[in-house]
Amino acid sequence: MEAGDLPLRCFRDCHPEEMFVDDGVETVTSREQKKVERSIEEVINVYKQIHTLPEPTLLREQHYQYLKKGLRHLSDAYECLDASRPWLCFWILHSLELLEEPIPSNVASDVCHFLSRCQSPTGGFAGGPGQHAHLAPTYAAVNALCIIGTEEAYSIIDREKLLDFLLSVKQPDGSFVMHIGGEVDVRSAYCAAAVASLTNIITPKLFENTPSWILRCQNWEGGLSGVPGLEAHGGYTFCGTAAMVILDKEHMLDLKALLRWVVSRQMRFEGGFQGRCNKLVDGCYSFWQAGLLPLLHRAFCKQGESAVLSEQRWMFEQQALQEYILLCCQNPAGGLLDKPGKARDFYHTCYCLSGLSIAQHFGNLRSHHELILGKDDNRLAPTHPVYNMCPDKVAQALEHFLQLPVHETTGRVHPLSPPPQAEQSQS
Repeated sequence: MEAGDLPLRCFRDCHPEEMFVDDGVETVTSREQKKVERSIEEVINVYKQIHTLPEPTLLREQHYQYLKKGLRHLSDAYECLDASRPWLCFWILHSLELLEEPIPSNVASDVCHFLSRCQSPTGGFAGGPGQHAHLAPTYAAVNALCIIGTEEAYSIIDREKLLDFLLSVKQPDGSFVMHIGGEVDVRSAYCAAAVASLTNIITPKLFENTPSWILRCQNWEGGLSGVPGLEAHGGYTFCGTAAMVILDKEHMLDLKALLRWVVSRQMRFEGGFQGRCNKLVDGCYSFWQAGLLPLLHRAFCKQGESAVLSEQRWMFEQQALQEYILLCCQNPAGGLLDKPGKARDFYHTCYCLSGLSIAQHFGNLRSHHELILGKDDNRLAPTHPVYNMCPDKVAQALEHFLQLPVHETTGRVHPLSPPPQAEQSQS
């Protein structure tokens, strides 16, 4: 079936009241859910009235202009993200690479200079110049520099001090605090594992007990919580699972329970994903939830279950997710959003596009398949399901940093050998 021939899903013809069942007990949650379904039904109906063929279009040029402007100029509304400035760099640069828009060399150099000012003298990166080092902007800064992928970008990362910083936030139980004196949650373990593996500074001491601590975050639902004992959440589940993949310990998780949980988070009417049970659909979970499926596919293959797995599709409804993103999450002036009625922002632009890429590309060692809803111009570049940047940039960074030594006192450990993307064949 050609991409343009893919039909809108037939159950979209159902009235939303037929899709959501509240057992006759109305709550704030059930009212909000019905409100969202009605808004999406309206979007779909308007689309069907205007278009004779179901070919939703990615507003590529509008998104490009929105992102390009954001690299140079931000409105006062972004003042609240003063401690998240490396994230803005990453969100915008990754969105541009998914759109296959080149980054001008002078812009790339300016980003490198800015991120160098965010690097703490004690190691790691801060949310802005002069702020304290923090694991979240450290992850964002390292990813942004790897996306740029120049010698100038790589040379900014002080690997020895980065390792010192990671060791300073490591806790005896295997967890990590986000910053010295800060909170513990599973995001920090992922951020630490991601930057350590990309820059080749993984040591046995650095992640001692970390897999066991992450395992305690998997709860009775099947997903993972931020810390042991809490509710499963899509962002935390991705972070914990991806960290286990990096550390080659994903087999420790209850993978089938995790699969049941994540596939149940795709909304039956909307097509997008919710972050937790009984929550509303949100465009950002297009990556945090759908991005788990390539990781699980690979994990099941490693366990010898490839015979029962598809060789063409991930274990979620890829077309439905593309419909939700293209029809319900695009601002006509550029940028993507949570759901109809919400404002655009760079965070949702990044993760909606990342989820769209996951939904378009399937790959393993034997084959690579694409499922593109609409015209060929809707196609995005593939994204690496562990690091969420393009596979060639991951491979290039690994090749560069593997030539450099690990801390002398601990010896060399090769991260991700082979890297998970080799299993996805999207490089």
